[in-house]
Amino acid sequence: MSQTILKIEGMTCNHCKMRAEKALQGVTGVESAKVDLEAKEAVVTGEVDHANLVKAVEEAGYSVVG
Repeated sequence: MSQTILKIEGMTCNHCKMRAEKALQGVTGVESAKVDLEAKEAVVTGEVDHANLVKAVEEAGYSVVG
């Protein structure tokens, strides 16, 4: 099982955090996704393509840095 850390920009509140988490959890292969609003970071566990994670975050209205 692999772990991916994403830096996410554009989140400003707890609703944003939950929206980004829900988007990441909906990606096929994701076992868990936890978003830290203060760190503006998501930790995703599972076997998943990085591009699919980025796409999910962008479709939720945020951007991935790096």
